[in-house]
Amino acid sequence: MVVKRVKEIIQKALEEDIGKEDITTLYTIPSFLKVKAKLIAKESLVLCGIDIFGQVFKTLDKNIQIKTLKKDGSRVKKGEILAVLEGKASAILRGERTALNFLSHLSGVASKTRKFLNKVKKYKVKILDTRKTIPGLRALEKYAVRIGGGLNHRQGLWDGIIIKENHLLSLGIKEKNKFDSPKLASLIKNIKKAVRKKIEVEVENLREFKCVCECRPDIILLDNFSPQQVRKAVLFRNKYFPKIKLEVSGGIGESNIAKFAKFQVDFISLGVLTHSSPAKDISLEVIASR
Repeated sequence: MVVKRVKEIIQKALEEDIGKEDITTLYTIPSFLKVKAKLIAKESLVLCGIDIFGQVFKTLDKNIQIKTLKKDGSRVKKGEILAVLEGKASAILRGERTALNFLSHLSGVASKTRKFLNKVKKYKVKILDTRKTIPGLRALEKYAVRIGGGLNHRQGLWDGIIIKENHLLSLGIKEKNKFDSPKLASLIKNIKKAVRKKIEVEVENLREFKCVCECRPDIILLDNFSPQQVRKAVLFRNKYFPKIKLEVSGGIGESNIAKFAKFQVDFISLGVLTHSSPAKDISLEVIASR
């Protein structure tokens, strides 16, 4: 992650939470008071964001001492201590919620990603994220996916070409009972002349899939295919177009991901990693003051 970008995200989050001032801390906590606090995992998790957690407090007070006991990517058990902080109580109290929000959310994303990977570890499939991220937090969430063991799909619209259904409809390539393969083939050919990027095309059924195979994109995205439809697509690809990679997305959860992975698709992309991973329960507890 770009350091400048992370600093900007942290600064905006602190401004959102503190506003002009933390009036509770202002009127209750003496400026000289120092405390020691421990960061505790309240449930099992894959840790992610421990450095960002620390940066939140350093942004408020560079003199705060932080001893991290676990690294990002660590599998942590309930009750384990993740870090110990010492410094001015006012800074620790002002930064507590923002720091925990980052850590809990990113650990949730990393934990969910690891859980999906464990479901398909005997297969060669690669788990990808999507652009279904919280606005402003994409860089952090995609980092969390990597920490969990997944891979990043496009960072944004600038770094990959995916021709989706609405592109095809807008161009008239796809209509109700018609798919204009020659037009798509020409489009792909022209794109390849213009840029050195892999080209992916989204399809919604086997008929479209076979039409798109003839156009020879680098990757075909099988959107909301059933496991049996995926099986048929893989067999067709293996027989006639072995160089084309296949990605599966839509309708995939922990309970059925193995049903898709076993048919030897190349990628499975999961929006759930970033848009629906529950935050992990992590708390910061003051254990001493002076």
